Amino acid sequence: MKLHYKELGTGEPLLILHGLFGSSDNWRTLGKKFAEKFRVVFVDLPNHGRSPHTEDFNYTSMVEDLKELADDLKLDSFRIIGHSMGGKAAIAFAAKYPEKVRQMVVVDISHKQYEHHHDHILEGLHALNLTPLSSRAEAEKELTKYVGAFDVRQLLLKNLYWETPGKLGWRMNIPVISRELGRIIEEIPVVILQTETLFLRGGKSAYVPDTDLKEMKEKFPNSRIATISEAGHWIHSEAPEEFYSVVMDFFNEVS
Repeated sequence: MKLHYKELGTGEPLLILHGLFGSSDNWRTLGKKFAEKFRVVFVDLPNHGRSPHTEDFNYTSMVEDLKELADDLKLDSFRIIGHSMGGKAAIAFAAKYPEKVRQMVVVDISHKQYEHHHDHILEGLHALNLTPLSSRAEAEKELTKYVGAFDVRQLLLKNLYWETPGKLGWRMNIPVISRELGRIIEEIPVVILQTETLFLRGGKSAYVPDTDLKEMKEKFPNSRIATISEAGHWIHSEAPEEFYSVVMDFFNEVS
């Protein structure tokens, strides 16, 4: 599959992979900062953003889609930043093609199996009837009945676009994402992965608890853990300056 992407900057390549329900647009502001040092490739993962919709939605197929993109762009090796689902995709890619990943930053996620916790989001997305709505404000009002967190609603609403004048549509493939969510929260099988890795977690997030750190260090022996204490799951948007500083320190330390 030909994934949609955008490029910014010059230099060594850096792929940025968004999380579930997101898109490459979520990274534009911080990505511009990274583009001062790198050739940044913002990727829309399958069934998200402007990438094609597909029935085959899992990390195995994502890895091959990313490999095709890397080949098309003639990227022999590169760095990856992946948030949440994008972080798992980065791990899966590095596990299969370790020679291509120079360094990776895995943001507020690990390789492990996660519990279902998006039911209220999916319920709201399925319940939201876009046909009578004439604005994003109206959509937000309806979505608030299911999704109380303002930042999560804003993430979801960024997926709305005007299919035709007066007719809203979703860029993400909600039916397939809902059906295949179990594949997205499953564990990425890793024995030992030697890739230089920074696991960057939010201090207010429960995605990477201290109890997971021992196994992560065993499976990723060339990894380090950093915590941005005042951030939650969306570290790159909640604490962009500190995020950039920590990531650049990692890149410079092991470059």
